Amino acid sequence: MQHAVGSPLPPPHQSGHGWTPAAHDPGAHHPGGHPGPAAHQGQVPQQGPAAHQGPAAHQGSAPHQGSAPVPPPPPAPGFAPPGPIPHTPHHVQPPQAPETTGHVPLPPGGPVGMPSAPPAASAPDASTTTIAVLLIGPAGAGKTSVAKYWADHRRVPTAHISLDDVREWVRSGFADPQSGWNDNSEAQYRLARRTCGFAARNFLANGISCILDDAVFPDRPVVGLGGWKRHVGPGLLPVVLLPGLEIVLERNAERAGNRRLTDEEVARIHGRMAGWYGSGLPIIDNSQLDVPQTARVLDDVLARSIASPPQW
Repeated sequence: MQHAVGSPLPPPHQSGHGWTPAAHDPGAHHPGGHPGPAAHQGQVPQQGPAAHQGPAAHQGSAPHQGSAPVPPPPPAPGFAPPGPIPHTPHHVQPPQAPETTGHVPLPPGGPVGMPSAPPAASAPDASTTTIAVLLIGPAGAGKTSVAKYWADHRRVPTAHISLDDVREWVRSGFADPQSGWNDNSEAQYRLARRTCGFAARNFLANGISCILDDAVFPDRPVVGLGGWKRHVGPGLLPVVLLPGLEIVLERNAERAGNRRLTDEEVARIHGRMAGWYGSGLPIIDNSQLDVPQTARVLDDVLARSIASPPQW
């Protein structure tokens, strides 16, 4: 039987090989010798060994093993044959992940200037203005409690700086003023006040309000307003808390540790604080006010101080 030159071999007659014309080539001959589509369409004959077959091909004998290489099966979907591993020189460092934090520049702290008064058409809002406040009062006046509450409930970032807390940063060698006012206790007080002023300037320079509290005396320059004005700046707004003596004695009795003073000392301090009357500084008598009420009055007083800063 003659076959078209260049056409594939006919299927073997032996059963069990699993080979079919359709699986091998769409243009293969069907059993019986009829040529496929490639033979009738004038396909260009292939050049090479497949064009000339030996006698075994015409006699229906089985093809020799390995006479036609079988292509390997296609790879499974998503499978990539392993390639050569690239060589990485030892001196090349792998890239590192960028750091999530770094140096954040902060504006330097300077003297706190006077707060700018808003236009006359609108009333100043002390709860949203970045300011520095100095809360003055005797022991038991409620300075620390009011300052903390006021700072906690503002609508802008606000810090509370207590001079007593800063003084007690000194642990060994702490000079307690209750044991006597001397050069050592005065030096530690001055150092604590300067530290508070430094902190206040830095908070204000970075948009954070602050409220400081201290028992400032009107008749003692060492612990007077001059030091606070020098360390913080002329924009500091002082406000005096001065309840009645009975209230101060009751509150002092609830204290513990070195924060509690004798009744004689409380009465002496309270009497000297009376010198703030007539000084031009705003004074709040919080004898009948709780902490939230006092904080609201403080906001009203500060609004007036922003509109017309006190002369001190």
